[in-house]
Amino acid sequence: MNFKLFSLCALLGCGFFATNFVAAQAVSSAPAPAASAPTGESKNINEWLMRMHEASRSRSYVGTFVVSSGGVMSSAKIWHVCDGAQQVERVETLTGAPRSVFRHNDQVVTFMPEHKVVRTEKRESLGLFPELLKSNNSRIGDFYKARQEGSERVAGVEADIISLIPKDAMRFGYRVWAEQKKGLVVKLQTLDADGKVLEQAAFSELQFDTPIKIEKLTQMMAKTDGYRVVTPGLVKTTASAEGWVLKTPVAGFQPMSCYKRPGAEPSRGEPMQWIFSDGLATVSLFVEAYDAQRHDKESRLSMGATQSLSRRLDAYWLTAMGEVPMTTLRQFADSLERKK
Repeated sequence: MNFKLFSLCALLGCGFFATNFVAAQAVSSAPAPAASAPTGESKNINEWLMRMHEASRSRSYVGTFVVSSGGVMSSAKIWHVCDGAQQVERVETLTGAPRSVFRHNDQVVTFMPEHKVVRTEKRESLGLFPELLKSNNSRIGDFYKARQEGSERVAGVEADIISLIPKDAMRFGYRVWAEQKKGLVVKLQTLDADGKVLEQAAFSELQFDTPIKIEKLTQMMAKTDGYRVVTPGLVKTTASAEGWVLKTPVAGFQPMSCYKRPGAEPSRGEPMQWIFSDGLATVSLFVEAYDAQRHDKESRLSMGATQSLSRRLDAYWLTAMGEVPMTTLRQFADSLERKK
């Protein structure tokens, strides 16, 4: 859910990268369930997830999306248009600082009118908004199981309710409302081990097949007159090349991508973000040179489903952040070490 991640990162104010680079590669298609299953019947989790993913890429719609996390609510208006392989969307924040985010396939442009700044970048992505799948990990079924819980109307459309239940304590569970006709995710809850809702994201109103032209959105995306255009200086790399290793893998989480930001102290390593995913949840490890003036003692922060852990690691400062239990972040932090 890109807007959810965007809003949470802004609220948390942590991490030194301008955006959350959740990277993934396209996955091969899987057959979709032909019809709704009776309550309680177990379906193949990959079939459910691929159906939801494909719907996010093939349905044009306009809607208002509301996120509730850690007692804070955020909302945005979304325009999403599909034309074959071309995907364009516009996300306009309705709460907080004004932001307009445009995406044309992997090209993303963010307008910040208060500062008259436009940020342009390319993001690898499995799909467009709303996005549930985070990787092409075929082992998702080893760590989650799917169970249909019935149906319910959301934003005026009938939706199947599917629970994605973790098989261990290393990850949160999810309850997903998927539109019955094609499978578009219209509501998503993240649940802790006791079933408590940590975070909720849902459409409050939704219209399908609206007459929006891709050309109109791309023209708006290119209209940067009067703005200062900024391109984040991020470089794709590997953790090994930057001198880092995870000595003990964390069950189910695979390395997805790694980026660095050219800094002023190359001898101590440039700031790095290493991204992991189990197919649904993601964890990012941010590593930078330790600075006594900016970095104090170890800290932990929770906001809804998003947890963060910061600590000193010899001459470096580590911030682990992700939509996972704090114990999972501790495992990542304890396993990260400098290559000898």
